[in-house]
Amino acid sequence: MFYYIEGKLAHLDYGFAVVDANGVGYKMTITQTTYESMPPHLSVSEAPIVRLYTYMAVREDGVELFGFSSESELEAFKMLITVSGVGPKAAVAILSVFTPDKLFITIMNEDTKAISKANGIGAKTAARIILELKDKISKTFAEAPTVPSPAGNVPSAPAGASKLSDAQSALLVLGYTKSEVVAALRGVDISNKDTDDIIRIALKNLSKFGG
Repeated sequence: MFYYIEGKLAHLDYGFAVVDANGVGYKMTITQTTYESMPPHLSVSEAPIVRLYTYMAVREDGVELFGFSSESELEAFKMLITVSGVGPKAAVAILSVFTPDKLFITIMNEDTKAISKANGIGAKTAARIILELKDKISKTFAEAPTVPSPAGNVPSAPAGASKLSDAQSALLVLGYTKSEVVAALRGVDISNKDTDDIIRIALKNLSKFGG
């Protein structure tokens, strides 16, 4: 129904925000990540203008609106709730621990222990998230349009140029900069590796860099 709601930040608290859009106050459940990204709330007269991307959950006991500070966080939320046994509350708990890119790295690295640190997420649920989302994520990036990079920026690999290009595109789509992608792929032996393997290695390198 709503893609995003923009207006004055009327109230901000841990777990929810109220946005006043044309005199209507929309209360939205938010993640810790979104909470921390919100500008300081000074007073009613000085309330900052914010935009939250929304998802409306309709249940038998009512309707709940969820708000996210970025489209990437909204998309990560929508992907998480496709996993069997993972509802909106669980998805919010996970995205309160991970930014979308960190969640992607964690899933690709099959780190169930890290995911299970989210409130209310057990090891079995974490394993199910990895099982059900890993291939979806890989497929999404495999289908992403190739983004050309300046000549000389990436190590040449004639036999695997397509795989390397696909890996580059996936990482760029994720939001990493060209310089970060170049650094992550530098020295990676792509022989006998498919695109998913190359991406996984690059993501591990990025996590070491603090990316």
